Amino acid sequence: MNDFSNTKRPNYTVPLITITLLFFMWGFITCMNDILIPYLKKLFELTFFESMLVQFCFFGAYFLGSLAYFAVSYYKGDPVNKVGYKNGIIAGIIVSALGCVLFYPAATFGAYGLFLGALFVLGLGFTILQITANAYVSLLGTEDSASSRLNMTQAFNAFGTTIAPILGGFLIFGSSANHEITAEATRIPYLVFAGILLLVAVLIYNVKLPSFQAEEEVESRGLGALQFPQLRLGVLGLFCYVGGEVAVGSFIISFLEKDYIMGLSEAVSKNYLALYWGGAMIGRFLGAISLNHSIGTAKKAAYMAVTAALVFLLIYSIVDLTFAQVSFFIVFIAINFVAFFIGKSAPARTLSVFASINVLLLLSAIFNQGELAMYSILGIGIFNSIMFSNIYTLGISGLGKYTSQGSSLLVMAILGGAIVPIIQGAIADTDPVYGVQHSFIVPVFCYLYILFFGIYCSRKLKNVEHPVGGVSGH
Repeated sequence: MNDFSNTKRPNYTVPLITITLLFFMWGFITCMNDILIPYLKKLFELTFFESMLVQFCFFGAYFLGSLAYFAVSYYKGDPVNKVGYKNGIIAGIIVSALGCVLFYPAATFGAYGLFLGALFVLGLGFTILQITANAYVSLLGTEDSASSRLNMTQAFNAFGTTIAPILGGFLIFGSSANHEITAEATRIPYLVFAGILLLVAVLIYNVKLPSFQAEEEVESRGLGALQFPQLRLGVLGLFCYVGGEVAVGSFIISFLEKDYIMGLSEAVSKNYLALYWGGAMIGRFLGAISLNHSIGTAKKAAYMAVTAALVFLLIYSIVDLTFAQVSFFIVFIAINFVAFFIGKSAPARTLSVFASINVLLLLSAIFNQGELAMYSILGIGIFNSIMFSNIYTLGISGLGKYTSQGSSLLVMAILGGAIVPIIQGAIADTDPVYGVQHSFIVPVFCYLYILFFGIYCSRKLKNVEHPVGGVSGH
């Protein structure tokens, strides 16, 4: 890594703002999948299993892309270290934009297979961004503040996932309640997304970004990063987390449509879906404050309370719901607030607490009906908030020169977003034997494993001092 010890510490504000804008668009477009699933399901008269091929193709691309990256880095050396983070990020954006453009021919020909192909290309682009952008943010400043920066950029990523159901739902569904749903509705929105991504690429190209280089070469022999048990368990942990989060988000609209739950239309359900993803944004902003060890406990609590209130009001201003309809979320914010202090900014402990809460919420959603079931499923988002960062941190802790290689393996585990929704979709298709509501037993097992991983790390990695939500520097 570049040595700045004898020079004035560089100002990374502009590069960080630029990358944060990318995280926002990245989150927005990813969450559009939750809008596409019920839309394409009705358009092509698909089963739940078939509609979940949306997530299978999108997140399956993460697995194949990361597998290719790992193979190249293992035998030929780290590609990002050769081309640079800036070029890697731009390449990821261009591939993502291409995926968006491919929605135009898919919609024109009205072929479900072409939609899936476009999603696969889009997923490949986001795979490159996962490998490059997350690690790059950790390098834009001091190592002890890396986790705070990553949580902050991921909070804006969550902001994108929060407004996507509202704005994206309007762009796709529009007034579909009064008009026939057609494939052409996706053409213009995704062309706009492609244009915005390319503008971000141009902006990043013209902004002076610092370059970083790894200090050590990884030996291409033995198990490499896989020799570390925390990484092996962490890969499965990230598989379960992404799978659980994506599966829940993918089924929320269908879940709320059920008469025994709420009997809501897509136009209304998308606002509640925004609350699910908005919860992740609240949790990540709170996490960024929680791990700032320069602030006293009393001030930290005050800052977190004010931040939670402001972000909640922001979400309330976005969704087309009354205050009475969203007021239940205040209870989850309070529980989340307490859970952070129980976790004491320790990644493994906090992970265990949050996973336990999500298991209870899912069981409540499975065995209850009406508003209680709805509130339970929507509350899961806020407790998902720090899971990706915590599992990532614990997985690569102590890897040293194998950190980059381990990171690519963790990104590969995003395959969970492809596999878990497919399994849940197959169970949902068994209605009335099990159906949508009882299919949520699948993410229950995901969060139970995350609970196990948190307990394991709290016992085996007691000497790891990484704060919640961060990644190690390269």
